[in-house]
Amino acid sequence: MNRRQFLCHATNSLLMLATPTLMMAHATDKPTRKPKHIRLFLCGDVMTGRGVDQVFPYPSDPHIYEPYVSDARKYVEIAEEVNGSITKPVDFSYIWGDALKELERVMPDVRVINLETSVTRSDDYWPDKGIHYRMHPKNIPCITAMGIDCCVLANNHVLDWGYEGLKETMQTLRDVNVKTAGAGSNWDEAKAPVVMEVKGKGSVIVLSVGMESSGIPQQWSATDKRAGVNLLADLSNRTVQRIREEVQAVKRSRNIVLVSIHWGGNWGYEIPDEHIQFAHQLIDIADVDVVHGHSSHHAIGIEVYHDKPIIYGCGDFINDYEGIGGYEFYRDDLSLMYFLDIDPANGKLIGLEMVPHQIRKFRLNPASKQDVVWLKNTLHREGRQFNTRVELNNDGTLALRW
Repeated sequence: MNRRQFLCHATNSLLMLATPTLMMAHATDKPTRKPKHIRLFLCGDVMTGRGVDQVFPYPSDPHIYEPYVSDARKYVEIAEEVNGSITKPVDFSYIWGDALKELERVMPDVRVINLETSVTRSDDYWPDKGIHYRMHPKNIPCITAMGIDCCVLANNHVLDWGYEGLKETMQTLRDVNVKTAGAGSNWDEAKAPVVMEVKGKGSVIVLSVGMESSGIPQQWSATDKRAGVNLLADLSNRTVQRIREEVQAVKRSRNIVLVSIHWGGNWGYEIPDEHIQFAHQLIDIADVDVVHGHSSHHAIGIEVYHDKPIIYGCGDFINDYEGIGGYEFYRDDLSLMYFLDIDPANGKLIGLEMVPHQIRKFRLNPASKQDVVWLKNTLHREGRQFNTRVELNNDGTLALRW
């Protein structure tokens, strides 16, 4: 087999270790956005390490510790073989492509992403872990170029380069005024919610949690004396009560509470019953308004439960998987931007716009009409169990009805 075939075969199993991971309206195609509604931007996993990091102005040492690939530049070569050359170095806004235009159009009040990459110079890679994602701290302008307000970090890559790597990741984000949730120097810091004020409207409270089912090692759980992530032991009633207490401690009038959760496997559309039950309990018992799920490399079903949105898996938003075969059926090259309008008076969903893109040359490009229709049909099919349906708007966005 040729080099590309070899690398595709060799890295295919490694993707199983990596985290992947519309517009909603009642009656009209475009819900009217009232001045007091808060608009959120959410997406799936943002992976700016490995191959993506290598095309930025300040690439990290390309040596990586994977069983079959030892040089991160191989992922750039694979992508270029499929979609053409990438002129390097790219500018810091390059990867976001047309997504930046959509942000200007929609103008969300708060922007939250799951940053699935350690931002560090550390060489202290985590042993016995198949994949390690790292971006050089000097490339952090790629995050500020997107205007991100908060990075959730309770995922299975934030500690890829050890405790020093985690420390530098958090400090680098703080230095550019990006808030973090879900990880910290101890248990109290890891579970602490982030509160973001939206002038004249209210505030958004973000809690970030993760599950071992997404690939987070149990050893990464923060303790009173050890840094780490906010790792849930299980999805039991006791865990729901713990989150309820944390929400009650901070939630006030006109607060929207978002729980961002890294859970489940990378591939497949089936949503475990325990995920559905847990999401419902977060809303019924813990007074959560938005459940933001990720880990799946492709988008999965969406539910609106008691007028509260549950995105079980957003799918990947940025990755370096171009040209790696084996899971083409799931179309992990297709990304979605999720724009949610929430009424802070009661936390109810007013509308949610989803804008499709395709990753090509490590960049978000407009999805073709054929791909948009594929996404519509797929999410429509997966939403049937939740009594939701997906429609295509005239401008190419997708709309979920409930």
